[in-house]
Amino acid sequence: MYGWGIVAPRSPDVDAFERNLVQAESWLSPFDGFGPDPFLVGRPEFEFEAYRDWVEERFPPNRFRQLTTKMDPITLYAVGAFIQSLGQNPGIEEVLRELGGRTHVYVGTGLGAFGTIHDATLSLDRARLSWDRFWAAEERCEPLRRYRAAPEQVREELDGVPPDPADVHDEEERLEALRVWNAYWAEQSPQLREYVDELSRLEDISVGEDVEAGKLKALREKERLRLRLQERWGAPDPPWESVSANLLWNIPNTPASQISMLGRLTGLSFAPVAACATFGVCLKLGMDAIERGDARAVVVGATDPPPHPLTVAAFYRGRVLSADRRVSKPLTGMRGTHVSGGSAVWIIGERSFMEEKGFRPLGMEPVAVGVSSDADHIITPSREGPLDAVREAMGRAGVGPEGMAGWDLHATATPGDFREVENVRSVLPEHVLVTARKGTFGHGMGASGGWELTAQYLGVQRGELYPTPLSRDELNPAIARLHDAFVYDAPVPLSSGIKALGKLSMGVGGVNACVISRPL
Repeated sequence: MYGWGIVAPRSPDVDAFERNLVQAESWLSPFDGFGPDPFLVGRPEFEFEAYRDWVEERFPPNRFRQLTTKMDPITLYAVGAFIQSLGQNPGIEEVLRELGGRTHVYVGTGLGAFGTIHDATLSLDRARLSWDRFWAAEERCEPLRRYRAAPEQVREELDGVPPDPADVHDEEERLEALRVWNAYWAEQSPQLREYVDELSRLEDISVGEDVEAGKLKALREKERLRLRLQERWGAPDPPWESVSANLLWNIPNTPASQISMLGRLTGLSFAPVAACATFGVCLKLGMDAIERGDARAVVVGATDPPPHPLTVAAFYRGRVLSADRRVSKPLTGMRGTHVSGGSAVWIIGERSFMEEKGFRPLGMEPVAVGVSSDADHIITPSREGPLDAVREAMGRAGVGPEGMAGWDLHATATPGDFREVENVRSVLPEHVLVTARKGTFGHGMGASGGWELTAQYLGVQRGELYPTPLSRDELNPAIARLHDAFVYDAPVPLSSGIKALGKLSMGVGGVNACVISRPL
């Protein structure tokens, strides 16, 4: 592994991330996304402005503005982490570019561009309400005027006339009835049909033979005629004019594709999506591509949006979110996890090639990734699914249980923690040091696995496992009876000669990824 970048709570970059890991404290903060509320979350500390100079040295002046106005935070986080990852080995940027199709980019997302989707949905809803209200007005809807004069007769003529909102007494039900009422009568409006006919005719303007010049001319003419049409009818903009095209520019592959564009990396780029196992799955795919000879270097990673009312509410309704204003630490009361956002990006490469170029590897060497699916429950981990991933990874790495020195859990401070520790102890001996870090930075759906692996690698590079917020007296008694060699709120030195460390991630839908790494 030859480069890493981090965006996380309290950590705008990997250097801040490393400094913060030294302290045995949580990085969570109040959400207050619903006004006062009982949630703690992990808000990424990040300003894309820090990368302006890097972008402007390589691209025209408008490129930075395009990124900041069109890209959702998940893409900006991933781009920032990628730029950081180029910094540990000077010259690696040029080599990645020179490799052409043999530099790949596999950067996924656990949740996607929730903010962009949310804002576009609200804009569409507001526009649809205004649109329907305009065309359902009696002066623009002759069937409604007839209905007002003879309701029973019109109900016999038309199918599905909804209840009149005036007859609905409950306030909330009346608002919904009004929405349905306006949508129905707007559809019946002959004037709306006339408007749409006119609009479709002006949209029929073609580009012509001179494609480039004709495209701009056609767009300008269409917009001129459209504005004239709106002015003549006095109509609000149609709902399809209300949704930002940014919705298209922020589909799941956007972080990977933007990294490929900004790095001028012409090899395969795509977005593996495996919920909480996303980082581990990306790492496996990258390692596989290098072993096959398809790539010599791969940018791998995962990125998640900042905490958003949609995600916080969904996690809460899934009964996996802590909601008592206190940090919920894994392996303790199992009250639930905390939503977080940010990104983790690594550059991995074929060792002989990269070291011929003079690049030094970082942290540890990822030697094997085992993956599996539970094929059981959407959120509750099974016994066999994660164990299959663990056994596969250890088998590929050629490491037996006695060779494992440390293990990082997925541990989300939910009842699944007990099952996970039980599973780990069924394959690992009692001396293995176990860490659980979501009490530190919360649960970034895809990025957490990358944060946890990076923390493990940074610790080994330093010769210790960084502390966690867990104190010994907080350990859940049921878990303590299974295992007690945990890293608590003080760092633990690592002896020389350790063979391997492991990391397990378990994703929604039962997707598992286990990473085995060895010291350099």
